[in-house]
This record gives sequence, C-alpha cells and structure tokens, in this order.
Amino acid sequence: MAGARTARKRSRAPTATTTRTPCPKTSTPSPSTTATSARVPPGSRPGGGARGASQSRARAPTRSSSMAVPRRTRSTTPAGGRSLAQRGRGQPPRGPAPSPPLAGLHDDQSPGCEISGKEVISALSRARTSECRQLIAHAYCRHKARQLMPERVTRYCPLEGQCEYPVGEESAETPPPATPVRIAFVLVVHGRASRQIQRLFKAVYHSAHFYYIHVDKRSNYLHRQMVALASQYPNVQVTPWRMATIWGGASLLAMYLRSMKDLLANSSWAWDFYINLSAADYPIRTNEQLVSFLSRHQDMNFIKSHGRDNVRFIRKQGLDRLFLECDTHMWRLGDRNIPEGVAVDGGSDWFLLSRTFVDYVVNSQDDLVTNMKRFYAYTLLPAESFFHTVLGNSPHCERTVDNNLRITNWNRKLGCKCQYKHIVDWCGCSPNDFKPHDFPPLPGEGCSLVKKPPFVTQAARPTFFGRKFEAVISQQVITQLDALLFGPLPPETAGLSAYWENVFDEPDGVDSLTDTQLTHYHAFARLGLAHAANASATQPNANASGCRYAPIGQPVAVHLYFLSDVFQGYLVRHRATNLASGQLETLETWAAPKTAFHLAEPPNSFSRLELAQIGTDWDGKERIFRNFGSMLGPLDEPVAMQRWAKGPNVTVTVVWIDPTAVIAATYDILIDGNAEFTHYRPPLSLPLRPGVWTVRTLHHWSLVAQTRFLITPHAYSRGLPLRQEDALRLHSGPLKNSYMEQSFHGLNPILKIPVHLGQVEAAGRHARLTGAGLEAWVDRLVGEMWAGSQVCAAGPSACPALQACAHTRWSSLSPDPKSQLGPPTAHGRIRIRTVERTCGSGPSGFLGRVMSQERHDNTRPTQAPGSTGSGSRLTQGPFNRSRWRGPVVQARSSGANE
Repeated sequence: MAGARTARKRSRAPTATTTRTPCPKTSTPSPSTTATSARVPPGSRPGGGARGASQSRARAPTRSSSMAVPRRTRSTTPAGGRSLAQRGRGQPPRGPAPSPPLAGLHDDQSPGCEISGKEVISALSRARTSECRQLIAHAYCRHKARQLMPERVTRYCPLEGQCEYPVGEESAETPPPATPVRIAFVLVVHGRASRQIQRLFKAVYHSAHFYYIHVDKRSNYLHRQMVALASQYPNVQVTPWRMATIWGGASLLAMYLRSMKDLLANSSWAWDFYINLSAADYPIRTNEQLVSFLSRHQDMNFIKSHGRDNVRFIRKQGLDRLFLECDTHMWRLGDRNIPEGVAVDGGSDWFLLSRTFVDYVVNSQDDLVTNMKRFYAYTLLPAESFFHTVLGNSPHCERTVDNNLRITNWNRKLGCKCQYKHIVDWCGCSPNDFKPHDFPPLPGEGCSLVKKPPFVTQAARPTFFGRKFEAVISQQVITQLDALLFGPLPPETAGLSAYWENVFDEPDGVDSLTDTQLTHYHAFARLGLAHAANASATQPNANASGCRYAPIGQPVAVHLYFLSDVFQGYLVRHRATNLASGQLETLETWAAPKTAFHLAEPPNSFSRLELAQIGTDWDGKERIFRNFGSMLGPLDEPVAMQRWAKGPNVTVTVVWIDPTAVIAATYDILIDGNAEFTHYRPPLSLPLRPGVWTVRTLHHWSLVAQTRFLITPHAYSRGLPLRQEDALRLHSGPLKNSYMEQSFHGLNPILKIPVHLGQVEAAGRHARLTGAGLEAWVDRLVGEMWAGSQVCAAGPSACPALQACAHTRWSSLSPDPKSQLGPPTAHGRIRIRTVERTCGSGPSGFLGRVMSQERHDNTRPTQAPGSTGSGSRLTQGPFNRSRWRGPVVQARSSGANE
C-alpha cells in the first residue's frame, strides 16, 4: 500500500524531505494522554495547510469516547468483494475438501469457548489442516477471553504531536562526514528470477557493505543460486533458516525481526543502517550517492507514512480486525480494538532503519515493544505498520523521516483487483512494473525526458530505489536504468537484449511439474531431436547417422526465453543417446510458439480488435498471461483476452469451437469506447477435449478474427506414464459431449461449421491411446502450434550439425555478461561506471543533475564506501527544490503492501 502517496503541496518553505522532531515535549508521556491517531487532524496535515507546533493532537479514544474508531456489524463479505467462502472458478483447490468447523480438533483439544463468529466459522471451514484449525480456535477463544491482545500500551515518545523540519539542505561547502556509513542490505527474494537478482546485486554491491539474503522456503532453485552467489563474497550471507512468507502475512514481520536479530548478533559486521530490498527493486542512484546522503543523516529512520486520515487507514488496513496466519493463509477471525495509549501509524513496508532503532526493536523489553509484538502477531500487513507505530511512540520518535527513499509505480486502476484473495481474507493492491517509457532515454540519446506518464512527477524528496521491476515484463527498463547509473554496455555485448528465466531445474524433481508441463517439455525435446536429424540430412558432407538420437530420462532444465521484451519460447535442456556413437549427450531445444491469431481475410470493416489470446493465469495488473505460451491441458480453465484500439462503443460475439466442431460456448461482449482489454472465462465443463480449438470474434455475425489454441493430451498422470483408465477419463471430453447446460448446435449452420462424423470417431480413438501411440498424438498436436526450431549441444556431440550451446545466442548456456558476477574491483564494486552522463548542467531530466553534480565533486578527497574518491556529494543540487526535480510516483492509497 504504502510505498508512495500523493505528492501534496505544502504551504511552508519547500524542503526535500522532513523529519518529525522538536515539537514541545510532554511533561509526562502518560498512556492516558496519547492518541490512537498518529496524525494531526486533516485540516492541519501537510497539504491542508501548515502544521502548527502548538496544535493540540487528538485525544485517545476509549470505549466510551465519541472519538473511538467506529465499529460496524461484520459479515463474511468485505466491501467490494464476494463472500470469503467463495473462490473464483478456474482457481485450483488449495487442498482437500474443507472439513466442518472444529472437525480437526481432537476430543481432548476442545476449543475452550463457544465459537459463534461468522468469520471464524468461515475460517475453520476452509482451513486445510487440523493444526491450523486448532490454532484458529485457540486464538479466537483467547481473544474472546481478552487474553490475546494488549488493551493499553505505554507511549515513550517525548514529543507532543509530530512536527517536521528540513533534512538535506546543507551548504554545498560542507564536506561529507569523515566516516561514511556502512549498510546492511537485506534481500528478501522468492521465485526463480535469479538473473534479475544477480543484476540487482551487481548494481548495489560494495565490499564495504553487508548483504543478508532470505530466500522463501518454497523457492529451492533460487536458494541454490543464492548460496552459490554468497560463496563468492565474504560480506554476503544467506540466512541459515527459511520462512514461507506470504503477502500480508505475519510471517513477513517475523522474518524481518529475525534477520535484524541475526545482523545485530554478527559482531564482525559493523553496519549503521538496515535496508530491505526485494527482487523487484533496482537502484535509481549510485551507491556513492546513497552513502553520502546517509552519512549526513546518521541515526535517522527513513520510513514512509500513509499520509491520510488515520481512522480511514485503520479501516482500510484491517488493523481493527483479528487475523491469524496458518496453512500459508491469513485468516480473518473477527473484530478487535486498537490498544489505548499509543498512536497507530503505518505506510510502506519498505524502509531504511538505523542500527540504534533496530537494536531497540529487537532487544528492548519495555512495554511498548513487547506489547506491539503481541498485537502485530495477529495483524494483516504487519510490516506496513509495526515499525511505524513502534518508532512513532518510542524514545526514537525524534529521529523519524517521512520518506523511505523509494519511488513506487502505483496504478490503482490496475493494481487493486483483490488479486491476493486466495491467500488473504482481504482485498489488497500491488504496484505495477515499470516500463521503458517511465524513464528517460539512454545516455547519448539526449537528456530530456520523453512525455511523462501520469504517475511520474517531479518532486523534491530524495529517492534512491524504484519498484517494481520485472524482467519478464520489461528487461529493457532495467538496462536503461543501468546505463544511466553506470554507462551503457557496448551494443555488441552478448545477450544484451536477451533474458532467460528458469522454470524447472533437475534437482527440483519432476514432482514439482504439472502433468501438462511435463507432457509439453518431453514433446519439445522430441521436436528438437527430429529437427537435429532433419538438419543433418540437408547439410552437405554431414554425417546424418551421427545426428539421430533416442530421448532418455527427464528434462534437465527449462528456461523462458525473451528477446527485446518479447516472449520467444521455451528452452528445454534434455539428454539423449546418440544412436551412432552410443554416447549420452545433453542438448538444448528451442521450442517457439507459432502465430495463433489471424485477422479475417479480407479485412472486416470493424477494426478495433488488435489481438486475441487464450491462456490461464491472467494477470490483470500487468495484463498478460503468466502461463507463457499458454500450455494447456484437459483440466485447465482457459480465459479469452482481447486487446482493443479506442473507438466507438460496439458489441462483439465470441464463439468457442472444440476440435470436433462442437460449439462449446458463445457470448457477447460490450466494448466501451475507451476499453483497452477485455477478458472472460466461460464456465466450460471439464475435461476439455484435447486438440486444436478455435475462438472466433464476430461483429454482426461477420468474422473479425480468430485465434487457435491447443489443449494438449496428458502423457503423464502425477508424473507417471498415463494408464488406459486415466486416458479415457481425461481425453474423452465432457460428459455427454456438452460443455454447458445450453446447447449451441443450432449455430453450426449459421457459422458454417460443418460437423464431420469422422472427426468424432477419430477423437474417440485418440482418447484410448497410451504409450508410444499417445506420444505420437501429442507430438503431432504440439507440432501444429510449436516449432522445435533450433537445437544446440550442451557438451561434446557426435552430430556435426549441432553448434555448441555456449556459442549459440539464444541458448541459456550462452554468455550473459549483464547479469554475470565477478570479483570486486579495487574500488570495491562489481559494476563500475564506464561512461559519464553527457548531459549539460541544466535540469535535463531524471538523474541528469545527480550525475552532473557528481562530476563536480570528483575532486573532493573524502571517500565513501563505493566511491572513487569523490565523496559523491548530494547536498548542492538534489535536495534544493529550486535546483532539483527528482522523480516520485503519484500517491496511491491502497491498504496493501508492495
């Protein structure tokens, strides 16, 4: 939620960023005089007028107070959402069928109270394991007995309210501190984007800092990669423990606190600041600039507040609700009260904290810290509020800066789609990925910004990191930023526009793959072997017999392959026996999707439709299918997506046709004039008949376009070769050959779709296939929609037609210098600046003045970690509103973490 909020105009003198300090001190920090609202009334907030130092703050609401946070009758349906017991069609079940409430409790483990709340009953009915149900019941009963939550907490902040003063307006003649700060970077990563993480690490690394990496417990491939990375550098460690952290979960806060405890206990790491980064972060200024800035503001805590009415924030954030995490889910159990005596605050869960405050949070046993840990253990999105609240009520409250030094790409229209309802009983938001048009052109292409998108504004607050970046969405923007920071890589650099992301690695085991994935990967490998044999036959002087192979074993590795931000296909590394030499060889096959979308010929007069695709795992935020290449099987529930040009309102008809010419579904879509994307999943009965399907888009019953997609028959069931009984069950289509209750047979003549008895008979024969016959059917279908276009040899090969993968540009084994790591240079960095900015000294756009300022300061003798002797002074341009316009993302208040 909180990474960035609306940039507000202030009536006071412009400053770069602010810290809450010298307000009048209270005579006694008594809990009875503190407020649940950490912010002053809206009329005196920044943006609503200047904040007066003598303004009184809101008094603490009590149960009898008229200022208490309003309560309301709860139901299991949150605002803007469906019943929490409902899950959208197309989402796979999370486990066994839910048991009745309390079914998981043994006779000697009674809940200890009468469980009557709608929300807790719903949670108990949906929890998968008996252990989770026991935890839910126990927490609910303790809360009901008023034993779970603190009711009053002591506030230790000596300030009466919260005031602000400028930070970062030192004179240009003021040298940086003689002792630069050292930073503990905590990288919190999950998934499989190891190359993007390596690129991030390469950009932020310096031998003077420290790097502590936590890899999600479920990301074993990434953990292996990070362990290998850490082994190369003495100041890098991977946590010896791992947690399965979830979006909005209490486990995320627990992970942060445990990492802080580890860092404090490591006596050989003398760090001054703690900063958390994810794999989706990337620096937008250099390490030298960050160190120079922090060295001038030691012991400050940079943490971004929500910046809005606190009562509304509490409601939107769910702070007045009781949550419990188990079964990798945050369950909503009912209502609760905010503890009296403290000012509750919150915002972004990306922050930069001083060692002094981290030590206080980890080791203090005072009433504030201990009770806030109790309270936030049962809180949704706790990392977005715990540190804010503890800091604002602690003796360290005077060392607070309302800025987390980040820009975040918020687009509420796209990012707030309740996309986390499958793991959290709440609606949440997430930032969008940055794209190339969000940032200026590369050095050498001019210094002025392209037309700024709506969310990018100019502001005076300092920022050093941006989020989110995702290479499968756009690697180009990362390359663009990297060039701005360090100078562009030569255009002939190998793999400069390519991106590879692993989706399977042999140590993961085939159990980690779905039957649909395993079927496709084996088919891709066989396509590659056929291509190798055909290629050798067409080459003169080639030994054709040396290029004939028999597949063996399971896939070795599979990667997604992108070029210039466009998905190019799958790269499957596999083993095969060379039939001429008898040797086992490892090959890599590139399987590329064939074009499936075609506009009508001759073109229809209706011209708004630009693209239609069928797939699963639709991401409405980034507006792509996360199932790249749309690998679909009989049990999948596909979605149809259309992309539109702007134009007049119009209604189109969409028709789904199965491989035997049965019309499975038809429906109309009203397309608004400004609509860009539409998507819909028809409720088709499963299993879907294997084969090539067609989806037609019609306007006034005239064909506009059609797209084809493949439902691939399964060659495996739970990782084992398919048996006869499973084949008939999966491959015979839906019961009575009917996909919906309504029949659409009457449309066949209108749409000129003839039904051939031979197609139906062939489908029946195919449904019985197993073994080699099933593989041949799979290969024929996959070959219609995919091309096993190229093959290379990962090692020694007897086939002269195969090029070594190390010398093949598309191969995942080819050089990738932009993300490959190496030893640090004499300056302590891995990634060094190769070219200075060529911009002039004017306010020429994003980072232009920063790098210009850096050149002016290269003669300074004081050296910071990561510097080359410049001191990297930021005090003269960047933090003076009259000289600097740095980037910031427009505010989006979302009630969800980033």
